[in-house]
Amino acid sequence: MRLTLVCGVVLSSVVWSAAAEKPRVYVTDSKSWELGGGFGGTADGFGGVARGGDRPQTAEIIKTFGERCPSVIVNNKKEKADYVVLLDHEGGKDPISRDNKVVIFDKDGDSITSRSTRTLGNAVKDVCGAIAEDWPKQVIKAANAKSESDPADANVARKNQ
Repeated sequence: MRLTLVCGVVLSSVVWSAAAEKPRVYVTDSKSWELGGGFGGTADGFGGVARGGDRPQTAEIIKTFGERCPSVIVNNKKEKADYVVLLDHEGGKDPISRDNKVVIFDKDGDSITSRSTRTLGNAVKDVCGAIAEDWPKQVIKAANAKSESDPADANVARKNQ
């Protein structure tokens, strides 16, 4: 009985202290492409223009995270992040198309969600919601791994039996 109570108190204190910490998010470089142009002509002449290329959006994505997802910390060190977010924007589509693709990976590299949205703001909102749902699971997983790997905890548990 005492062992169960001690283990429950230790586990809940570890979960509580870790849950108070915000998850760290690393946003990968966004390599968004956009193409556009137009052509026209008359009997007297014909002309046109085409433009396009790479439009990195990483800074805009990070700014949007700061505005719409205050429950996370955006980090620029991938190895220290709890989540990696890959968000790509395909420009040049009509307004109805979903041109933002987002994938979230946890610390182990497992995909926790992926979706498409029409706006960058909605993509960030979806990421924030998915992380908020997954973060408590990651905290418990880390606490269990720590208790299994820490021999001092095992000795304390044996003494209390």
